[in-house]
Amino acid sequence: MIIESFPVGKLQCNCSIISCPETGEAAVIDPGGDPEKILEYAKEHKLTIKYLLHTHAHFDHIMGSRAVKEATGAKICINKGDQWLYDNLQQQVKLFGFTATEPLPVDHYLEDEEQVKVGNISASVIHTPGHTPGSTCFCLQGKDSVLFSGDTLFQHSIGRTDLWGGSFDDIIKSISNRLMTLDDSTKVVPGHGPDTDIWSERKGNPFLN
Repeated sequence: MIIESFPVGKLQCNCSIISCPETGEAAVIDPGGDPEKILEYAKEHKLTIKYLLHTHAHFDHIMGSRAVKEATGAKICINKGDQWLYDNLQQQVKLFGFTATEPLPVDHYLEDEEQVKVGNISASVIHTPGHTPGSTCFCLQGKDSVLFSGDTLFQHSIGRTDLWGGSFDDIIKSISNRLMTLDDSTKVVPGHGPDTDIWSERKGNPFLN
C-alpha cells in the first residue's frame, strides 16, 4: 500500500492518493482542487484511478472531481446524505467569491461499513455525520492502520458544525462511537492541517474531554 497526501485547492484541502503497488490501481480521497497535480502524480507512477472518494461534499473537497473524472473515468463516490450539498456547488462557491464548473453526476453512493477495494487494498467506509449529514471517513486497517477523517476530526480539534447541515451533537457522537473505538496507533489524516493519531486525540482533544 502506498499513500501520498498533499494540499490542493484554494482552501488547501488534504488530498490523498492510495494505491496498490501490485496492480497499479488507485483511489483519490478528496480531490478538492488542482486536478493537474493529481493527474500528474498518477501518470508519473503509472496508476489507474478507479474511485474518487469524498469525505463530504463541501466545495473545497470536490472542486477537482470533474476534471479527474473526465480524464480517468474514475467513479465519483459520496454518501447520499450529502447529495444536496454536491448539487449546490455553485451556491457554495458564491459565498466565498469563487467560481466552479457544474459537478458531474455521482456514480456510487457510499454505504456505512462498505468495503471499497483498490487492487489488493480494502478501505472501510465509516459514516460519521456531524460536519455534514453525509460526512464519511475511510479506514485502511492492517499493521499500520490509517484513517482519512475528512473534516470530522482534526489534530486536537473537530470539524465546524455551524455550516449547512452541521450538528455538534452528531459529530461528537460520531467521533466517540465510531472513531475513538479504533486502535490507538491508527494514524489520522484529516481534511486540513497536520496528521495526528487516535491515541493523541483520545488523550488530548479538548472537545472529547
